[in-house]
Amino acid sequence: MNRKYIILSLSLFIGLQISAQDLIWEEDFEGDSLNMENWSYETGDGCPDLCGWGNNERQIYNENYVEVKNGKLVITADKVGDKYYSGKVNTKDKFEFQYGTVEVRAKLPDGHGLWPAIWMLGDNVNEVGWPASGEIDIMEFVGRQPDTIHNALHTPASHGDTENIKTTPVKNATSEFRVFKMNWTEDAITFYIDGEKTYTFSPSEKTEETYPYRHPFYFLLNLAVGGNFGGPEVDDSIFPKQFLIDYVKVYK
Repeated sequence: MNRKYIILSLSLFIGLQISAQDLIWEEDFEGDSLNMENWSYETGDGCPDLCGWGNNERQIYNENYVEVKNGKLVITADKVGDKYYSGKVNTKDKFEFQYGTVEVRAKLPDGHGLWPAIWMLGDNVNEVGWPASGEIDIMEFVGRQPDTIHNALHTPASHGDTENIKTTPVKNATSEFRVFKMNWTEDAITFYIDGEKTYTFSPSEKTEETYPYRHPFYFLLNLAVGGNFGGPEVDDSIFPKQFLIDYVKVYK
């Protein structure tokens, strides 16, 4: 069979699968300001409870580094004097859901020391703490690894360490918009990049320790600087840099 025909048929099949689901929430970042019915800002450096946001990150989050422009959410990281600034938003207490398919179209910033992320935390994080709440990293990227995208999950069984992870080579990862997708069910979480499956997480024994993913979660979008994962070295010549998010969609 013709290879182009097979690819086209597969793309149509995937599209039909998604269209058969119900779109339950969508943020397309229209207008000229952040929709505060959906999002909240996170600000500061994490101190005194979680200085460096628990990862020795350098940035101070400030709502002035988050804007909606030309149909995109724009998160800018910059260095002002001897301090780094950036933006972070979340949907906690505004939109939380359990199970479904998530699609996020975004363009990643390049530069050594940057750490953009599209991720989720359990709605019970304030009650049980992290990592008992669970964490789902739909997309993480670090500028020191310019052709690599990460999918990861943090659980109590791994003591929060990044043991459940898949790194995927993606050429020119920052040159264009990419679609990051996650399908989450009671028994498995599967990740995709531009329609290609990259990783499925489904431990054989599912308990609150190994699979803390049977309760609602909320979104976080941010652009960190430095840190344990972003890297101790930051190239100050790159700033300012922008993380662009075109849309976030959730299907049930």
